Amino acid sequence: MSTDTPDAPPDDAPSRAELAARVDELEDALAEATDDDGPKKMSIIATKGTLDMAYPPLILASTAAAFGYDVTVFHTFWGLDILHEERSKSLKLSSIGNPNMPVPNAVAALPGMDRVTTKMMERKIADNDTATIEELLETSLDMGVEFQACQMTIDLMDYDEDDFYDGVTTGVGAATALQDMADADIQLLV
Repeated sequence: MSTDTPDAPPDDAPSRAELAARVDELEDALAEATDDDGPKKMSIIATKGTLDMAYPPLILASTAAAFGYDVTVFHTFWGLDILHEERSKSLKLSSIGNPNMPVPNAVAALPGMDRVTTKMMERKIADNDTATIEELLETSLDMGVEFQACQMTIDLMDYDEDDFYDGVTTGVGAATALQDMADADIQLLV
């Protein structure tokens, strides 16, 4: 029978109190190392300016902002129409090649069908009390979402920077967008 007690450490081993203190130190260091340095970041690239493609970046941006994300949406090419005050109010729905349209491609190709399908979608949006593009933009801006307009596309399309919604950041280049994506936790191309 041994006279050693289970609580007694060997001469060179740390005591239980020392081990407990070291565990506490390590847990504190781990918590500090994994502590968030701030809100998570989301970067979205919006490249399309049709009615059906304007909603995804706006819904994702406003929802992420509601969850505390720092959100940037970089609009380029036709995606700029979403940020343009006048053009955003008349976005069209392309019925050709859209597999979810209730009309076959042969009918969708007829003159005026884009206008018909756009009106159908606008009616559905209104009937379901879905927010408009303008309402989603304003809500997102109020929540701190940064909407960026690609400078190269502004020049290419000959847009006037004053025609964009108040609060839109103009003059942003691809290098800035790439850096934003590199810093983001989530990157999306819409």
